[in-house]
Amino acid sequence: MKYLLHLPLLLILAFAPVGAAEDKPAEKPDDKFVMTKEEKLVLDLTNAERKKQNLPPFTPLPILFKVARAHSANMAKQEKLEHVLDGKQPWQRVLEAGYKTNWVGENCAAGEAYPPKEVVKNWMDSEGHRMNILDKTYTEIGIGIVKSDKGEIYYTQVFTRPGRAR
Repeated sequence: MKYLLHLPLLLILAFAPVGAAEDKPAEKPDDKFVMTKEEKLVLDLTNAERKKQNLPPFTPLPILFKVARAHSANMAKQEKLEHVLDGKQPWQRVLEAGYKTNWVGENCAAGEAYPPKEVVKNWMDSEGHRMNILDKTYTEIGIGIVKSDKGEIYYTQVFTRPGRAR
């Protein structure tokens, strides 16, 4: 299996307050949210790591999955493993999606034949990524996994918490 294990393989980003309002957008009752098998596995593996540290599991939010999926798709399209694409930071993408929060973090990864179990293991072996996963500030998550036309798999985790930072 070939992995892109150079420096930009696993990208992290954590942000302090971003100056947004407190309210969450209302989800439409007819919106059906379904995680893919791979997204569910990443969520389960991520929450298992939190459980080892006696932290509560992340709550998956459809709006954050939408943001993470779109970012993974954009990375795959541009064949770039980056937090900032098209001049937009992760917190900007979250706010533009309509989610109001003051805290946003992001983990990204990419590689060929790169299964979820290996991605989460590599994130946990990286100090900054591990810090995002185990940060008790974050309570909500979105996950996006997209395969590029060339077969590379792009992963994004978006972390937030509801409400206004104090």
